[in-house]
Amino acid sequence: MTKQTWNAAQYQDHASFVAELGSPVLRLLNPQPGECILDVGCGDGALTEKIAKIAKEVIGIDSSESMVAEAQQRGLNAVLMSGDAITYENQFDAVFTNAALHWIPSYDSVIKGVRRALKIGGRFVGEFGGMGNISTLVKAMSEVVGRHPEMGSFINPWYFPSDVEYRDCLEGHGFMVNYIELIPRPTPLETGVQEWLKIFANHVISGMPPHLEKQFLLETEGLVRPVLFSEGNGWQADYVRIRFAADAAQQDDAAGGLTAAADL
Repeated sequence: MTKQTWNAAQYQDHASFVAELGSPVLRLLNPQPGECILDVGCGDGALTEKIAKIAKEVIGIDSSESMVAEAQQRGLNAVLMSGDAITYENQFDAVFTNAALHWIPSYDSVIKGVRRALKIGGRFVGEFGGMGNISTLVKAMSEVVGRHPEMGSFINPWYFPSDVEYRDCLEGHGFMVNYIELIPRPTPLETGVQEWLKIFANHVISGMPPHLEKQFLLETEGLVRPVLFSEGNGWQADYVRIRFAADAAQQDDAAGGLTAAADL
C-alpha cells in the first residue's frame, strides 16, 4: 500500500461536500473576534477561510503540499505540518479540526500537540470519522483486494474511535470534555462511488497499473451498490462522525505533565 496523497483540484471537484457538511462543527467552535485559532488538517482552506472572517488570527496546517498551496491561494496563513507533529506552544485560544483526524493513527501525538498549542483554558473542537464510519466501503475494498493478490494488500489506514474511547483519550491528556457524540450521517456522493474511491482510497490504487485500478473500482462499486445506492437517493456513503468540544485543563508545573480537569 502506498501513502495517501491529495490533489486539491480533484478534491474540490468531487469532495466539496466535506467542507459544506462542516457547518455544525463550525457553529460548535463559535469563533470570536480577537481569538487566535489553529485549524488542524485545514485542507484547501474552505472552512479556515470562514473562521478567518471572524477571528483575529487563524493558522491552518496540513500535511499535503497541494492542499496547503490551495489554502495559501485563498490568502490564508497555511503551513505544511502534520497533525501529529504540531510545534506550536501556548499560542491559541482554540484548536479546530474537521474530517482530518481519522487519517492520523497516532492520535496520542495529535492530542498532546493540540494541548501544547492551546493556552490554558483554550478549547479543542472538532469532527472526524467515528466507529462504524464507511464500514461498507472498508469491507468491500478489503474483499476485492483479498480476491486479487496482484493488487497487493489492503491495510486500513483509518482511526475510527467510539465516543467513549475518544473521551477517555482526551481526558487522559488533560482535557475536560463538554460534549461528545457519535453521529450517523449518510452522505450523498453526487459524482458517484468510483470518484470517492479515487480520492479517499488513493492509498490503495495509486500503485496499481490502469487495468487493475479499473477492476478494483468496478468490483468495489458492485459490492457496495446494494447497500449504498438507491434510485431515490442515488449514492450515499455510510458516514458516521464523532463530534466533540473540550477545554484544556490546568498544567501540572511540578510534574511537567497534565492534570485531569477538575469540576469547577
